[in-house]
Amino acid sequence: MMSKKWKDECGVFGVWNDHDASRLTYLGLYALQHRGQESAGIVSLENVGEKGVHFNHKGLGLVADVFQESDLDTLKGRVAIGHVRYSTTGSNLLSNAQPLTATLRRTQIAIAHNGNIVNNKQIREMLSNEGAIFQGTTDTEVLLHMLAKKQNMKFIDALKSSVSTLEGAYSLLLMTRKKLIAIRDPHGFRPLVLGSKINTRGEKAWVLSSETCAFDLIGAKFEREIEPGEMFWIDHTGETHSTRYTENKAHAKCIFEHVYFSRPDSVVFGQSVYESRKNFGRELARESKVSADVVIPVPDSGVPAALGYSQQSGIPFELGIIRNHYVGRTFIEPKQSIRSFGVKVKLNPQSAILNGKRVIVIDDSLVRGTTSKKIISLIRHAGATEVHLKIAAPPTTGPCYYGVDTPHKSELIAATKSIEEIREFVGADSLSYLTESGMFKAMNSSNEVYCAACFNGKYPTPLFGLDEE
Repeated sequence: MMSKKWKDECGVFGVWNDHDASRLTYLGLYALQHRGQESAGIVSLENVGEKGVHFNHKGLGLVADVFQESDLDTLKGRVAIGHVRYSTTGSNLLSNAQPLTATLRRTQIAIAHNGNIVNNKQIREMLSNEGAIFQGTTDTEVLLHMLAKKQNMKFIDALKSSVSTLEGAYSLLLMTRKKLIAIRDPHGFRPLVLGSKINTRGEKAWVLSSETCAFDLIGAKFEREIEPGEMFWIDHTGETHSTRYTENKAHAKCIFEHVYFSRPDSVVFGQSVYESRKNFGRELARESKVSADVVIPVPDSGVPAALGYSQQSGIPFELGIIRNHYVGRTFIEPKQSIRSFGVKVKLNPQSAILNGKRVIVIDDSLVRGTTSKKIISLIRHAGATEVHLKIAAPPTTGPCYYGVDTPHKSELIAATKSIEEIREFVGADSLSYLTESGMFKAMNSSNEVYCAACFNGKYPTPLFGLDEE
């Protein structure tokens, strides 16, 4: 059953030149767990060079469930890449768990991918017609087959040629016997950052990650972003290299990284996610004033925006809803005799704060509206006299095709109902969204830098028929 909230995408992490590479990668994936909860995997490299050997372990589930101490002991070497996945293209099968691995004529290769290749179907069909046999359904696998067809070329040249045919979002980490390679698509949809740390031998180690929060956990220093359209690699000598593999294209960094996906303690696209979300709340307060007694967030996603709203409006901030953090991904429903458990399993309103109050509720986004409807009902039952719902993003009117698994357009409430109809459906006294101009003002950036297609329908690449499915 489709989730009522946005589903996260994927996260990638890599280490070069550290004898604890697999354990550092495990920690990095742990920090990136919010980006994907369906599968996790690590591939390590022992003996960098012609005699290099890959070791891998992956499985379905959370990082802490997939990896035990004994598993990490088998992942030998000073180089490793890892991946956490939520399926955007391809089912939740072990064959789709990443990093994907293959043995080519000249080398072994492992690939970890964050994003979504929009011309995957066309490339896959072409390769299948030429005799390619696919093991899974993930779009990442087409890159392995394209590389296999170019084994008479130098690997970097074959890689440049292959990725240049891809359309859409891809932040990639690749590992061969000799190299650790990072690639970011020319639009820069998904984040990918480079860091460094000093290993136990006093040598410099390189780290790569989807988000900077993973650097904080392992004590790494942020160096810079991998630029859109850049291919960066470290070779067997330890030297670093960088090149552009395609012509410049307009940047289209995913605005939803700041709205919802990234951890608030990360710096994404050069900006603090926490500060961006507070700024969304401040702009929302400027745009949609209403008299109220208290501002509360929908935990945890609405907290920074609610703080910003409170600071700008002067209306007190309170944690009017408490979240139970120990509810797992599966839940055994109680017997019919136990009524009205619903959303209260995870979220419980505090009557002492809400009773007799005019309440402003802040959330980061609104997908179908069914959860918001339940939350507003709970707040009213806790004694609130008025409930004003405010969304710290514009109305979501279209799906994403660039690495975020969103509902079909027909299932997005803002695509099928007016704001007044949505307000009536969720049961709020008023409903306000942050405007698109207010969102970009809060980011202190031009909308030409970001992809906001889920809000405005302006998709920055051809969709190759995906919008017709």
